Amino acid sequence: MKQGFAVPPAGLFTAVDWGEIELRPPDITFTRELTLEVGGRRVELRHLGYPAHTLGDCVVYFPDDRLLFAGDLAFEGGTPFALMGSVQGWLDCLRELRLFDVEMVVPGHGEICAMGVFDDVERYLRFVLDLAERAIDAAVTPLEAAYDADLGEFAEWHNQERIVGNLHRAMAELSGTEPGGSVDVATAFADMVAYNGGPLACFA
Repeated sequence: MKQGFAVPPAGLFTAVDWGEIELRPPDITFTRELTLEVGGRRVELRHLGYPAHTLGDCVVYFPDDRLLFAGDLAFEGGTPFALMGSVQGWLDCLRELRLFDVEMVVPGHGEICAMGVFDDVERYLRFVLDLAERAIDAAVTPLEAAYDADLGEFAEWHNQERIVGNLHRAMAELSGTEPGGSVDVATAFADMVAYNGGPLACFA
């Protein structure tokens, strides 16, 4: 956070009023889990041990309420994005997420939903891996593979251009890059803008 930026570079997204953003480093950190009591409720913060959407995804679990704030490990009606994390790691996280005793999930994007949201995310990630394998076999770039792809059931999800960034990540991993390892993020975003035909829409 100390070395990052609060607002994306100009030209990447359509006009967004980001407002005044101040990055505040955390007062408390943890490696895998931290249990708190907030307003008389037990609250469990957990990192599931794998890179997924990013390298440091954390979920917040209210066991007494059977409620899980899944953050960007869950997208409801939107396209998951693994460029900054790992496709395979995300699949590993999904296995862990299904072990929670949960009735409701608050996703990072979309409406409050049930555990079935993780099935949707898994289908999409496996779709990405399949496309990536075929792209490697055909010796085409992530952008070329995305142009040729039929998104099928995922075509109605917003941010479809994320297929390009996800292919960059998946193809790198299938070619030997460690999950969460370095990829050319600048090229991936440029390819996403090209696929989208212009700046990306922000639904945050």
